[in-house]
Amino acid sequence: MTDALDNAKRLIACESVTPARGPVFDALEAMLAPLGFAVHRFTRGDGPAGSDEEAVENMFAIRRGPAGSRHFAFAGHVDVVPPGEGWASEPFGPEIRHDLLYGRGAVDMKGAIACMAAAVADVPPEAGTLSFIITGDEEGPALHGTRALIDHMREAGEIPDLCLVGEPTSVNRLGDMMKIGRRGSVNVWIEVAGTQGHVAYPHLADNPLPKLVAILAELDALVLDEGTDWFQPSNLEITEIDVPNRAHNVIPGKAKARISIRFNDQHSGASLSEKVAAIAERHGGTALPIISGEPFLTPPGEFSQIIADAVKAELGVDPEPSTTGGTSDARFLKDLCPVIEFGLVNATMHKTDEAVALDDLQALSAIYRRIALAALVT
Repeated sequence: MTDALDNAKRLIACESVTPARGPVFDALEAMLAPLGFAVHRFTRGDGPAGSDEEAVENMFAIRRGPAGSRHFAFAGHVDVVPPGEGWASEPFGPEIRHDLLYGRGAVDMKGAIACMAAAVADVPPEAGTLSFIITGDEEGPALHGTRALIDHMREAGEIPDLCLVGEPTSVNRLGDMMKIGRRGSVNVWIEVAGTQGHVAYPHLADNPLPKLVAILAELDALVLDEGTDWFQPSNLEITEIDVPNRAHNVIPGKAKARISIRFNDQHSGASLSEKVAAIAERHGGTALPIISGEPFLTPPGEFSQIIADAVKAELGVDPEPSTTGGTSDARFLKDLCPVIEFGLVNATMHKTDEAVALDDLQALSAIYRRIALAALVT
């Protein structure tokens, strides 16, 4: 309990709004190096501050077991979203009130990383190989974070057999849900060009708005699927409409919109991008897609049973296997090995006065220890 709580306080105290660098990684290295982990830190990206190319720090820490032993990895991120206004205490000044530890990142996800570091202290080196895959860019563009770590691990030949991501997956109480997959995500920017002109002389102009409205109406009417055994139905949402026109008597010269699609394994990012582009082009528009991730599923089996058994032993709870919610860096890690997400209660993540229950830190540390030991002998 003391180790997990102390670890969490040390991590929260490091201001690490995405992209994270420096002190928060110093703090985590100070926890892992004394336990025998070889810590490798590197940065990717060389653009100006605030750009997608801004430098991101990453950490791969490994403690090798006996030759031929299994390799189990913990993964997560130490960057956090901006704290916002209205906190009852300093967001980067960890504070305990009424059996809760408050601070930005308490549940998403410095608290879970604190529990991981506490858990591995009680896993003997002879049990097998353990590693930490930690990025400073999960809450940001995610261009130079976990994907760069995967490149590093492949080059080093350090591929885990199983990986657990410590995202806050629990809903009503610790242990009630684990994520065995996630839907994919694609955002599409749509633009229709026209010809600017006076509203009194429409024959001299070309209004792009009716065309954009037609595109969005057709997209909004799409029923992509009805869902699958493990995935909810795919959904397409219009998230932005922009018409740069400040005058009431001017037909605009262009109109833009953005849509976001969360999709299950009946689709791919490419197939949906092509569908949207065809609709846009049919009405005289263009579409620029950016695919954030493809859907994945780690089917219920040996790995999910390891997690369920550990949760049951510590809490008496049967975690529900689920694919709901947003995306995480598991969408990249699934290319390395089977991956499942399991962590703290997510009720306060990204909110003002984010907080974790002290009892949950203790319980999650014990659960992570059980999972690591079982995964290494499976």
